Amino acid sequence: MRVMAIDFGDARTGVSVSDLTLTLAGESWVIHSKNVNETAKKVVDALNSHDVSKIVVGYPKNMNGTIGERAEKSERFAEMLRSLCDVDVILWDERMTTMSANRILNDSGKFGKKRKNTVDAVAAALILESYLGSL
Repeated sequence: MRVMAIDFGDARTGVSVSDLTLTLAGESWVIHSKNVNETAKKVVDALNSHDVSKIVVGYPKNMNGTIGERAEKSERFAEMLRSLCDVDVILWDERMTTMSANRILNDSGKFGKKRKNTVDAVAAALILESYLGSL
C-alpha cells in the first residue's frame, strides 16, 4: 500500500504518491481546479488507482503555530476526503513547504509558467517525504 500527500490550494492542488516501500515520494502531479468537490473527486479517483492506504493533507499552520484561513481550508478538505473514502486522512504540518519548493525550482532553473505548473507537485512531494521520514 502507498501513502498520498496533498498540498491543497484554491486553484491548484499538488499530489504525490509514495513508492510501495513507503520510503520515497514517487509520482507527483497537479490537479488544476477551483472547484473543491471536483478536486476531492480527482483525489479519490487517484487514491483508488494507486492503491493508497493513507492520505496526508498538508496543514499550513502559521509560523507561530496558530491556525489561519489556509489551515482551516485544509481541515475542511481533509474532512471532505474522510467522508468520500475509507482510508485514514491525517493533517501534517507543512510550514515552509511551498517556500522550499520554490527554492528547489529556482535552483533547477524553472521559472515563470513552468514553475507555476509544478510548484504544488513539488510541495506535495516535500510533505510526503516529511511524513515518510517520521515513520
